[in-house]
Amino acid sequence: MKQVLLDTNFILTCLRQKIDFFEEIPLMGMEIIIPRQVVNEIKKLEDSREGAVREEASLSMKLLNRNKFTSVKLRRNNVDRGIIEFAAENPDVIIATLDKEIKDNVRNQKMVIRNMKRLEIR
Repeated sequence: MKQVLLDTNFILTCLRQKIDFFEEIPLMGMEIIIPRQVVNEIKKLEDSREGAVREEASLSMKLLNRNKFTSVKLRRNNVDRGIIEFAAENPDVIIATLDKEIKDNVRNQKMVIRNMKRLEIR
């Protein structure tokens, strides 16, 4: 089964745009992977001073707590660098990110949000 690794901005953007990735990705025949560092980033955003960010992070955590996914620990604390290394070591894993640095530095297939409402693999 193909696997898709999600990063923080992908999760938050899906939430913002009302895309249920926990439903859509398995329907595409893929398993969701979320690094522990990504979950920790979202937890930190829950403590943010900015109300909208705090609310999105809180909703994201509720969503993560209610759904099944595979958790992995990246080798680096810097999430972007850790995802880039993980992608290099796991070339079959699809990377779901909106981050330009990650997109530019991984050769893996990428999952993107098309027209603000549909998930697509490139």
